[in-house]
Amino acid sequence: MRTPRFGRAFSFIELMVVLVIIGILAAIVLPRFSGVTDDARSAAVQGDLAGVRSAIAGYRAKNVIAGTPAYPTITQLTTQGLVLQAEFPKNPYTQQTTVQGVSKAQALARQVLNADKFGWNYYVDNAASPPEAIFYINADEPTNVVDSSGGTKTANEL
Repeated sequence: MRTPRFGRAFSFIELMVVLVIIGILAAIVLPRFSGVTDDARSAAVQGDLAGVRSAIAGYRAKNVIAGTPAYPTITQLTTQGLVLQAEFPKNPYTQQTTVQGVSKAQALARQVLNADKFGWNYYVDNAASPPEAIFYINADEPTNVVDSSGGTKTANEL
């Protein structure tokens, strides 16, 4: 006697065993990837800060030799091709590319202001002796970057 072509199928027990195995594997694997997004944002912030700060340092070196104001103004900093060759990076937390000027006290305290409108904060004083500039992200979300006490830094502390 010939069995029908579609007569054989998995039993309910076999399907439940497969689902339990998949559930166990998911429970093991998912926690390993839960911090990947936070790690990526922390790395993106560090990379963006390093790139902009390096560009500011290059601008400063060139201008000190030329005898012109050392640090770029906000307008100069955000004009593509003047300080940065590419367009200004997005803040990975707010997706804002805009830069706002802050006071020295705000910059030293790494204050976050108008986070819904500005992605970056910049303090510059070319009249100070020596001239000063502080550039930091306008976000205070926690990162995975370890500080000197063993805790973690917030984005604006990077």
